[in-house]
Amino acid sequence: MSSLEKIAARRAELDQLAEALAKQLAEVDAEREELAVAERVLRRLYEQEAEAAAGPDAGPPQRVQVAGRPVLKVPHRSEVPDASALPADYQRMLEIVKAAGGPVMVKDVGAELGIEVAMPGRLEPLRGKLSKLAGRSWLHKVPNGTFTSRL
Repeated sequence: MSSLEKIAARRAELDQLAEALAKQLAEVDAEREELAVAERVLRRLYEQEAEAAAGPDAGPPQRVQVAGRPVLKVPHRSEVPDASALPADYQRMLEIVKAAGGPVMVKDVGAELGIEVAMPGRLEPLRGKLSKLAGRSWLHKVPNGTFTSRL
């Protein structure tokens, strides 16, 4: 192999390495941008909570702003003394599940709330809310998809 062939081969190796590094750098930059957005959202939430705590209303805020849109805040059970810190519709869901006395299906909670359970897709937002309550330790989600009270 001549010197020119060795140089050309090495240049090809370096070109491949540069291409791989450029791709990796693009992935790192994309992840850094995602982290910056997440950091801004969390800072905004923390600022809003601090403002609400300093204000005349000592309770946790019921709505916060994320990307300029109001979003309900559902606190983790360990963060607040009782269910009165939850938004009213979430309190009602807890009452329905507790009154059932055992595992309750989403459609049963929906029927109690007056949601038209026969319509496809009507229960998905409710399922999300119940799952959020379970994720924040207010309810227990049974593997078969039903919910029980933890209170």
